[in-house]
Amino acid sequence: MKISGFTIIRNAVINDYPIVEAIQSILPVVDEMIVSIGDSEDDTEALIQSIHSPKIKIAHSVWDPALRKGGVVLAAETNKAFQQISPDADWAFYIQGDEVLPEQYYQTIKDAAAKYKDDKKVDGLLFNYLHFYGTYNYIGDSRKWYNYEVRIIRNDKTISSFKDAQGFRRNGEKLAVKPVDACIYHYGWVKSPAQMKKKLQHTGRFWNDDTEDWKAFVQTDDMFDFTEYDSISRFTREHPLVMKERIARHNWNIELDANKKNFSLKNKLLYWFEKKTGIRLFSFTNYKII
Repeated sequence: MKISGFTIIRNAVINDYPIVEAIQSILPVVDEMIVSIGDSEDDTEALIQSIHSPKIKIAHSVWDPALRKGGVVLAAETNKAFQQISPDADWAFYIQGDEVLPEQYYQTIKDAAAKYKDDKKVDGLLFNYLHFYGTYNYIGDSRKWYNYEVRIIRNDKTISSFKDAQGFRRNGEKLAVKPVDACIYHYGWVKSPAQMKKKLQHTGRFWNDDTEDWKAFVQTDDMFDFTEYDSISRFTREHPLVMKERIARHNWNIELDANKKNFSLKNKLLYWFEKKTGIRLFSFTNYKII
């Protein structure tokens, strides 16, 4: 059985992406790691080369600014990277530049990949998600944060990245997947207020038109306000080992209140039901569980 990893990255230094940690976190699971580097304005390539793994294969790409609306350029670049993986790979493990796989799930993932390798009804494996917010001590726990997504797909080029590269489809149809008892940690919203604003100014153009509101936002020098959330909770477990050094460098402090809830009545009831039962009602899913 062969598993290929793949990811895309651009301006990792400017935007302070934990791309090194993301790649390192799946290297023990994959046999090769395709890293597609976009046309960056910083030392992204040197950062990737600093990992010093023979599994890593660097590809280069130029991102199309005409595809910026709705983040579709991310899907286009993900598809380019997917095309680069070895033809003899059975599975492709996609990791985004701000996602990390904890080490305790390595064997679980390998076992699941082996179990379903020859079951062609299974298009991919579905992972749980935790989304960190503000600091490494808090996670977003409301319905606005997706709680599952597909990150391992069969090496079948009829499968392609969907919309802004959150998930995958085959010819526009949802993939048939099996859940795996493993969790991806998403750190995209853990930055200092100044760095978070800087990141949004750099990356937001891939989701926004040149509206007056957007122009006004990118031109301001204020910092991102992390207090505007609907619900968060305390993270009480351990972070992945590959994140330890980055967490030790953390040099900002944000006081957030996990007791604060900012819901409409409808969302308050849905939140209460999910916490009581573990079931998220009326939620959009990007896959079909079999």
